[in-house]
Amino acid sequence: MKKFDKERVLLAVAGPVIALAVAFVLSAIVLVASGKNPVEPFALMFEQAGYSDVQVLILNQASMYYIAALAVAIGFRMNLFNIGVDGQYQLGAMMAAIVGAHADLPAFLQVPLLLLTAVCTGAFWAGIAGVLKVTRGVSEVVATIMLNAIATSLIVYMWKPDVFGVKIGNNSTTGEMYESGWIPGIDLGESGEIYGLVILAVLLGIGYWVVLNRTRFGFDLRASGASQSAAAASGVDPKRMVLTAMLLSGAIAGLAGLPILLGDSHTYNLNFPTGIGFLGIGIALLGRNSPVGIVFAALLWAWLDKASPELDFHGYDKEIAVIMQGLIVLSVVVSYEAVREWGLRRQQRRVGAELAAGHVLGADNNTTKEVAGR
Repeated sequence: MKKFDKERVLLAVAGPVIALAVAFVLSAIVLVASGKNPVEPFALMFEQAGYSDVQVLILNQASMYYIAALAVAIGFRMNLFNIGVDGQYQLGAMMAAIVGAHADLPAFLQVPLLLLTAVCTGAFWAGIAGVLKVTRGVSEVVATIMLNAIATSLIVYMWKPDVFGVKIGNNSTTGEMYESGWIPGIDLGESGEIYGLVILAVLLGIGYWVVLNRTRFGFDLRASGASQSAAAASGVDPKRMVLTAMLLSGAIAGLAGLPILLGDSHTYNLNFPTGIGFLGIGIALLGRNSPVGIVFAALLWAWLDKASPELDFHGYDKEIAVIMQGLIVLSVVVSYEAVREWGLRRQQRRVGAELAAGHVLGADNNTTKEVAGR
């Protein structure tokens, strides 16, 4: 491996490692300040990761986190902050649940229909923010925050019994979906069942890498994110790229809830996971928008979620995991900026050394020519 490649790998790895180390240290300080053992909670959570049933829970949760983080990462690549992934994810899951409860087609048609419903719903909701940005210059951050609030209100409306809602006790649901839309998982006996749509997360990650690194669209996306003016000078329409990126980000966000919807709950109700879109932001940051990096970040987040309940049985607050997640996000921002500055200084020193070496070489050549001329 060339020296330059080694430096790139080092810079890519240094940020997440520093962020995690700082987050662990700060979390330990919080525990010490509260009079608790700073090591035992982490030891307990690491121990939980060794149990097969917890591993299944982590993998299932990570699949949803991964899809949501990919949706965020696409926006980041275009220098867009799609903070509306949570609303897009919830609406996509709810519309798929509604269609699944009212349409009863053969499985080979039902499942694609539900996937398409989620994709189109998420893309439509994100597309509103994209249209507002390219036509009126509205910040996608402001637009998607407002759309999140509207999505929540829209979901509450659709839960009404006279719309699409089905009351089961005190729980509002969309009714149970037809079995033709269920996707069986991998049954591991007492350990539980791995969602069948975990494979969807894998395929989306592969597709994300291929599109980003092996297609003209991926090049245009990265170029537009780096500099819209430079991309426009090379013939790329920045407005079209903004709208396309928002549509694609929303389409993937709409799929984030389907692993649990089609593999476990089979309905959209009050107990359906929320906040996954916001967690996807931190996961995408920690994974540096890389399909492989996001895998490890999603697994880490899922481990913190699924291993932390054990802390309640040992006199520790499970919220320490939430504190650590927040500290990771803060540490990521700071560490990445520190690593970037360090990389720039190394690059400047290397360029300076090469220029100095070239100057010396040039002087030696001139001396040789003068001697030869004599």
